[in-house]
Amino acid sequence: MTDQTTPAQYDREYGAVVIGAGFAGLYAMHRLRDGLGLSVLGVEVGDDVGGTWYWNRYPGARCDIESYSYSYSFSEELQQEWSWSERFAAQPEILRYLNHVADRFDLRRDFRFGTRVTAATWDDDAHRWLVELDGGAPVRAQYLISGVGCLSAAKDPDFAGLDEFGGTLYATSRWPHEGVDFTGRRVAVIGTGASGIQAITEIGKQARELTVFQRTANYATPIGNGAMDPEFDRRLKADYPALREKSREHFLGVPYDLVQPSALAVDDEERHRVYQERWDQGGFRLFFDSFADVVLDRAANETAAEFIRGKIRERVEDPAVAEALCPTDHPYATKRPPLETNYYETYNRDGVRLVDLRATPIERITPTGIRTADGVEHEVDDIVLATGFDAMTGPLLRLNLRGRDGVPLTERWADGPHTYLGLMVHGFPNLFTVTGPQSPSVLYNMPLAIEDHVDFAAGAIEYLRERDLPCIEPTPDAERDWVAHTAEVAARTLIPEAKSWWMGSNVPGKPRACMVYLAGAPAYRQICADVVANGYRGFRLGAGQLTGS
Repeated sequence: MTDQTTPAQYDREYGAVVIGAGFAGLYAMHRLRDGLGLSVLGVEVGDDVGGTWYWNRYPGARCDIESYSYSYSFSEELQQEWSWSERFAAQPEILRYLNHVADRFDLRRDFRFGTRVTAATWDDDAHRWLVELDGGAPVRAQYLISGVGCLSAAKDPDFAGLDEFGGTLYATSRWPHEGVDFTGRRVAVIGTGASGIQAITEIGKQARELTVFQRTANYATPIGNGAMDPEFDRRLKADYPALREKSREHFLGVPYDLVQPSALAVDDEERHRVYQERWDQGGFRLFFDSFADVVLDRAANETAAEFIRGKIRERVEDPAVAEALCPTDHPYATKRPPLETNYYETYNRDGVRLVDLRATPIERITPTGIRTADGVEHEVDDIVLATGFDAMTGPLLRLNLRGRDGVPLTERWADGPHTYLGLMVHGFPNLFTVTGPQSPSVLYNMPLAIEDHVDFAAGAIEYLRERDLPCIEPTPDAERDWVAHTAEVAARTLIPEAKSWWMGSNVPGKPRACMVYLAGAPAYRQICADVVANGYRGFRLGAGQLTGS
């Protein structure tokens, strides 16, 4: 039965509606429209393409995957014609790249920009999604593709008195497009995650005074950025297919070499050599390319953690500040490790102060600044909120999705996400959640992860069309087993020991569950390939047909 809340009228019917115009939405539009010939409507709340790179324009915003890897692989011509200026691209260059992609494949013409999906409801009689938009009449589509991303729903700040502040408030996740000049200003930054660290480094160069309010110290390591070497660019373009193949066989989806098996199986000198080499190389190599047991064994992890703490003590001149910046409350890499350039040296600058919120929490925001529990009022002109995201599930739950019998996704996920492969949800037929919770997503090079998921969705749609079947949906057993498998894999690691957005622990009241499939991209890709090879095992296809066991 169609739920009574479903709008009776709709403007037009499409083969698919794609939500979002970032990396996921653009590729989904291209793959479904140009590859399968579907009529596709793209819906994007921003005024243009870019997704996270449209919104996150804060000072220092930069990708933490090498730019030549953080790019599409589906078009050899695109790979050959685009050259990156830096090893790790900054936000403006990534946005230019996505604009180039949109122009090259003529993708904008089928997007409605400045439009938000306010609700989407499955009509089980018609086998269609009815999608409500804030910019016009509802539309109907057989398939609904979510490309809303993993980190697009900013966490609501919970500071008392925030609306009383008389200065200017900024959020890293919604930065003014015209930019901000902090010259001569007294600035507070709240939060020292990846975005906060990037912003702090740049704002510290400009502001008259900078006060950093640190909730959790992080194991930040060097990014190792620099100009792209033209000869390196020539070599990688000469053999891009091999580079992509090597990337897809690595846990993170990057062309790193194999790690050594154990930090505890070598002597102190060799272990230090490996860590120092990865530190000097930059990027995520210390995490993913040093020793395989760093995230599995607490003793092994402590060797990496203490190596990083030693580096912090070397780089920060004030011993007390250095100790406050040294993480001790969670193992290394159980939160996404931020990458940095001269972050720790920022605290050696005149006018830069660190407030450790573990010792003196924020009591409230006042009209003139921030008061901490020790009674100190920190007077500032501007406050920058780098307070993180309601990650993974938040962007999907905010879409107001209702599945079969009008059941809201918020109800289905009341105790945490329930998915099959991180891609589909029982009771929500024909909904594909690109890089959704319980897939490798944020621990996999995102453009490659996106291509994998969109290709899976396109393959499934093509399979259904060839057999004249109206829908695809995970079985309850397959979904239950995948949720259990995801939790089992996570339990073998140290990840659950930290309060992180990977575990949903950063949002008060959010169910604690591992949001990421932690067995790595190669294992995940093989599982998905086996599912397809066995006739979409674990999915119900069409009118009640069940394939596999």
